[in-house]
Amino acid sequence: MQLNYKVQGQGPPIVILHGVFGTLDNWQTAAKALAERHTVYSVDNRNHGRSPHDETFDYEAMSEDLLNFIQAQRLVQPVVIGHSMGGKVAMYYACRYQPEQFSKLVVVDIAPKYYRPHHEQILEGLRSIDLAGLGSRQQADEQLARYVPEPDTRQFLLKNLYRTDAGTFGWRMNLPVIHEKIENIGEGLPTHFRSDKPALFIRGGKSNYIRDTDIPLIKEHFPNAVVETIADAGHWVHAEQPLELLEKVLAFIHRPG
Repeated sequence: MQLNYKVQGQGPPIVILHGVFGTLDNWQTAAKALAERHTVYSVDNRNHGRSPHDETFDYEAMSEDLLNFIQAQRLVQPVVIGHSMGGKVAMYYACRYQPEQFSKLVVVDIAPKYYRPHHEQILEGLRSIDLAGLGSRQQADEQLARYVPEPDTRQFLLKNLYRTDAGTFGWRMNLPVIHEKIENIGEGLPTHFRSDKPALFIRGGKSNYIRDTDIPLIKEHFPNAVVETIADAGHWVHAEQPLELLEKVLAFIHRPG
């Protein structure tokens, strides 16, 4: 599968993976800043953005997509950054393949544990939007607001909406498959998965995705991991506190070892 991507900058390579319902554009601000010192590859995961749609939607497939992407681009020892679902993809990748396939791992606000499905309201809202009868994005926002009251979250979700060549609206993401297989996104890492490479886990202080009780599990899978907290951020750390996130990421990337 040939994933859609955007590349910018020059220097040692970084690959960035977004979360569920997202696209590579979600990391545009951070990617642009990182590109001042690195070649940054922002990638659409399968069934998202402009990447191909496929019935298979699990971490085994997505981590293999990442391997194929890195090999196709001939990247040498890239830093892999992943947020939420993208962080799980990065963790699977780090543990499944040879350590020579990357240099360091950055995981943003996700732990290697199992998460019960918790996107039901969002999925119900997205599926309730009548694309055939939709006349504007404003109408889509009004329909989605019955299920998702937060304007910022709706704006994030509706970035997936686009005008087709026929002038109607469609979804960039593969909504039927994501809905059908959303439980796969909550899967934890297999117990035997382990990577000794340097890893940075960044959590939002207002988020409950990585709790203090999850740190021992992180250390089991990633013995050389450090966990840092950005106090005034929720789950979308890179959008809420981009400068502090970049400071921590760059300090970790350029730290010797």
